[in-house]
Amino acid sequence: MSKPLTGAAEAPGAGQAGQAPEVAAVDERVPLARLAPLAVQHVLAMAAAPISTVFLTSAALHLSPARTASLLSAVLVLCGAGSLLQSLGVWKVGARLPFVMLPGGAAAALFLQIAADHGPAVATGSVFLAALLLLAVVPLYARIVRLFPPLVMGVTVLLIGIAMVRVAAQLVTGPTGRALPASVVLAALTVAVTLAAYLLLRGVWRQSAVLIGMTAGTAIAVTTGLGAFTPAAGAGFALPALLPYGAPRFDLLAALPLLIFSLTTLAEITGQTVLNSEASGRAAAPGRDVPKVARADAVMSLLGGLWGTSLMVTSSENIGISRLTGVRSRYVTAAAGALLVAVGLLAPVSRAVAGVPPAVVGGSALVVYALIAVMGVQMLARADLARQGHSMVAASALAAGLLPVVAPQLYAGFPSWVRTVLGSGVVAGTLTAVLLHGLFTLTARSGRAAGGVGAGRPSG
Repeated sequence: MSKPLTGAAEAPGAGQAGQAPEVAAVDERVPLARLAPLAVQHVLAMAAAPISTVFLTSAALHLSPARTASLLSAVLVLCGAGSLLQSLGVWKVGARLPFVMLPGGAAAALFLQIAADHGPAVATGSVFLAALLLLAVVPLYARIVRLFPPLVMGVTVLLIGIAMVRVAAQLVTGPTGRALPASVVLAALTVAVTLAAYLLLRGVWRQSAVLIGMTAGTAIAVTTGLGAFTPAAGAGFALPALLPYGAPRFDLLAALPLLIFSLTTLAEITGQTVLNSEASGRAAAPGRDVPKVARADAVMSLLGGLWGTSLMVTSSENIGISRLTGVRSRYVTAAAGALLVAVGLLAPVSRAVAGVPPAVVGGSALVVYALIAVMGVQMLARADLARQGHSMVAASALAAGLLPVVAPQLYAGFPSWVRTVLGSGVVAGTLTAVLLHGLFTLTARSGRAAGGVGAGRPSG
């Protein structure tokens, strides 16, 4: 058990009668004077993800500045409420660990893909279906997670990253697909500032490199005339709009990308829960904590569907802040969640952020979502591709997933359900990886069993 954060010496026989028991670091209550600045650090470290995701969604769906501000308000409130739920826990929802919640970048890419193919109302319905599926499979957690080892997850995340970069590029090119030189320069300068901030800064400022890049990019756009800062009108407090795309429509085939993604999140949640538990000084117990984390994700994603967002996912990216400050208390991330809710309800904040030039957001998004592809490569590296069959599974799955990207009209002559399933690179690649990995595993087991039987027979 971790020592308390107060730094007081541990007296002999601590925890005996007449003495207060030792408090785990994750449950340490931090004084308000320290809590506020620590919470602000966590907010700064996580702010880039919701902002870039909202602008990506806004550009893809051609939302007005006012609707963009409303969507940003909704996402910030959901991030805050989700962080509170995961940090404090209610019944069997929330793991009571220092987690934060963010809009899933990979989930946003799939949401936008469904919206482009079937309309935003179908995309919203897909969010509801995916969240309900996640709730339904939680009791089967141990069986489902076996379908998504690092080999399969690596393929899935790599394909999602590639799809996301392609969508992010549309912020720079605009709806015509032909970017103006000014937009390309502005996006490149934003990327350059982001990289410089990451290389030169340390601590929480390094983790805020994307946010710094967006701020600098906006300033460059205004001072040089490469872009315009046009915040939406409004003041005071504002509640996010309910069902901004109209009544949701439910289509199981169209929802397939998000349905598969919701299942793959169980494997990701497992890794993040173990990592967060170890970093917080609590003994890792995936069987106990992972279902709680998954339920909180599902509940907040259902609320997200009501407000027009994609799936919300729990993140442990703020572990770096905890390590930097030495404070691992879940009450710090809870305070950060409360601060995000307040910021989300402040209309001037969301409406001002809505005025950031699209090319600036595009440059930031290219950095953020290219990192998703890198995460996929890292997962594949952990999958031991030198092992017999693993490299062939990865190659075949990547081929199936990249075909719709490099040849978008490949399945144009097929029935609509084939286009929906195989036309999505993420779905095609993930299904191929799951099926081939299962086939290779069964074949290897059969070979070992046959070898074992044959080894016991007399020769000749």
